[in-house]
Amino acid sequence: MENKCKRCRRLNTKLFLKGERCYTNKCALEKRKTGGIVRRSRFSQYKQQLEEKQKPKWMYGLLEGQFKRHYRMAEKSPNVTGEELLRILERRLDNVVYRLGFAFSRSQARQLVNHGHFLVNGHKVDIPSFLLKEGDAIEVKEKSRKLSLIKQALDSSQKRALPEWLEMDRESLKGVVRRFPEREELDQTINLPLIVEYYSR
Repeated sequence: MENKCKRCRRLNTKLFLKGERCYTNKCALEKRKTGGIVRRSRFSQYKQQLEEKQKPKWMYGLLEGQFKRHYRMAEKSPNVTGEELLRILERRLDNVVYRLGFAFSRSQARQLVNHGHFLVNGHKVDIPSFLLKEGDAIEVKEKSRKLSLIKQALDSSQKRALPEWLEMDRESLKGVVRRFPEREELDQTINLPLIVEYYSR
């Protein structure tokens, strides 16, 4: 497995793969800003498209097949394909668990979901790729509420802004998908047309 920090350096983009560390000056990209040499090379069009596709794939921790399935789903939508792709990725249960602050990173959120620590609308869901709908409620299972990892993550997450399309009640450890993210709420650092070009070859 390629080093997580190396992936960020390779793409010169923060992928937030190491949780809390990514928000501090210990981040490899922050160190690069204050010292060291950034090597720039001329990329072929294909390499630009490939590396742009890698950004969200690595950011959300997906395998190629999983990412491609999400892309094909977005392609069938009446909405703009690139935007819909990010919207689908944001709707994944592991991502929403991370966004709500129950985990330090998406990979950690994926593990927590796999181990069955969350309920969706009162029912246990242990599939990280489960796509949430508007109005869905996500909460920590009763037996999992004393997990120190979740408590620590919630305390740390107060440094991050909660997306406006989500709602969170820290007392009841329950979050709600108020609506789907709008265009301006999606990651603006990703060049979506390049990803569409990659899959349109």
